[in-house]
Amino acid sequence: DALQVLYRLQQANHTAYLVGGGVRDLLLGRRPKDFDIGTSAHPYEVKKLFRNCWIIGRRFRLAHVKFGLKTIEVATFRKNVPDAPPDAPADEPAVVASAPAPVSNDGIIRRDNTFGTPEEDAFRRDFTVNALFYDIATFSIIDYVGGLHDLEKRVIRSIGDPLVRFVEDPVRMLRAAVFAARLGFTIDPLVV
Repeated sequence: DALQVLYRLQQANHTAYLVGGGVRDLLLGRRPKDFDIGTSAHPYEVKKLFRNCWIIGRRFRLAHVKFGLKTIEVATFRKNVPDAPPDAPADEPAVVASAPAPVSNDGIIRRDNTFGTPEEDAFRRDFTVNALFYDIATFSIIDYVGGLHDLEKRVIRSIGDPLVRFVEDPVRMLRAAVFAARLGFTIDPLVV
């Protein structure tokens, strides 16, 4: 099902890669719990390609392509989040791709529908081992952040400054602990 989504996106002249934990798990010889796709197609462009697609999310719009009980999550490549003006409302939904993605005064990302390149998207992900892309066209792994090295060293490392990244999304701290425990990895000292 994931391959069908990837091939259809590529046939429609969009860049599309298998991304994240599915790539990590395959490289570790583990069975992935699901497959996610990163693409240059915007959510409503994905919806036009798949009748079995629903757009979800408020902070960041995602396309869910349904195959029976299975869901393939398709996310448009994200861009880095610029700082928001202090008076920007945090609860307005963003529907325009070029609108700024505000960060509240406390540093938490409230809105995130700014689209970018695969490289920008990799730097937006949480940990290096979750920022690996697999290109079905060339059968190659794309690694912008040193995720392959960290897989080899069996370490969970934050992308960017962990103090900033954990304020943006506090759940990342829990995810680091869960990944380390589940995979038998250590946590990079800068993350702790």
